[in-house]
Amino acid sequence: MKNVKQFITAMAVVMFASGVSAQLTPKGADSDKHGCKGSAGYTFSVIKNDCVRLFEEKIQLKEVDNKKSYTSNAAVILSEDGKKAELFLPSSDGSLVLDKIASKKAVAYKKGQYLLTKNKNAYTLKLANKVVFKS
Repeated sequence: MKNVKQFITAMAVVMFASGVSAQLTPKGADSDKHGCKGSAGYTFSVIKNDCVRLFEEKIQLKEVDNKKSYTSNAAVILSEDGKKAELFLPSSDGSLVLDKIASKKAVAYKKGQYLLTKNKNAYTLKLANKVVFKS
């Protein structure tokens, strides 16, 4: 009987301690500097000036030369006026904003060595003239 009382007392102490530690953990502690909660799948979009879930965005690009066992996706958000494209790559923090450029063949956005083109309803992302992602 003494062992049972000691066990119940020990369990009560453990349960109380875990409850207290849970209360001390601030909610939203994983929010970034913009208030976007990474654990809920949110990241900050410069173009939308808001938190977004990239997997919910309309423009999804799949990695072309993928030798990994999983597929990496990139996401694109276009500005309302169509003059900018925000690119979210799977291996980088944050995003890259590309500017629309003149092109006779397709709608095109460029920043450094990145070139995003839209031909009909298909998007292609090139890095240093090599296709790396496609929709």
